[in-house]
Amino acid sequence: MAVMASHTLTVGFDLDMTLIDSRPGIRAAYVVLAAETGVAIDVDLVVSRLGPPLEDELANWFPAAEVPAVAGRYREIYPTHAIVPSLAMPGARESVEAIRALGGRTMVVTAKYEPSAKLHLAHLGIQPDVLVGGLWAEAKAEALREYRAGVYVGDHTGDVRGARAADAVSVGVTTGPCDAAELRDAGADVVLSSLTEFPDWLNAYAS
Repeated sequence: MAVMASHTLTVGFDLDMTLIDSRPGIRAAYVVLAAETGVAIDVDLVVSRLGPPLEDELANWFPAAEVPAVAGRYREIYPTHAIVPSLAMPGARESVEAIRALGGRTMVVTAKYEPSAKLHLAHLGIQPDVLVGGLWAEAKAEALREYRAGVYVGDHTGDVRGARAADAVSVGVTTGPCDAAELRDAGADVVLSSLTEFPDWLNAYAS
């Protein structure tokens, strides 16, 4: 897609635990993966710390040499087991609508495998103008700068680092593994309890 004009309000969002509660789906996919591989994976621990790339999590359970193949298998399992159980976070659709009501554009920048992210968003009827997958932490700034995002919203300190690297306003939400103090300490400009507070914040920010 074309890069946005600099005067256009462009807001980026993280995906897992920001726009969607993917814990039920990811848990289901890991249960299948554990059964297939015979590896005892603590799936509840896994879903308590979502954010970093899949390979980083798998490295806690599998030898490094096996991680690429296991990651490939997980991504094959994922569409069947993880999409339907995952839900939109409270305020997610309203936040996207609030941006559009101001004539803005929306983007999702996530560490998740992009085809899986696309399936989630299509299933939930959330349609960003731009979707970029496979980027984590400071690497998210690549996409944020390309599309001139002025705001980036996420639940993890990695999202804050990505926003700051892109010189975007960092909005943290405490719906993921990081609490308000962690997000602020990482440099978040604003911390909200959930996306239900985002439309009011956005309208004040844009006024």
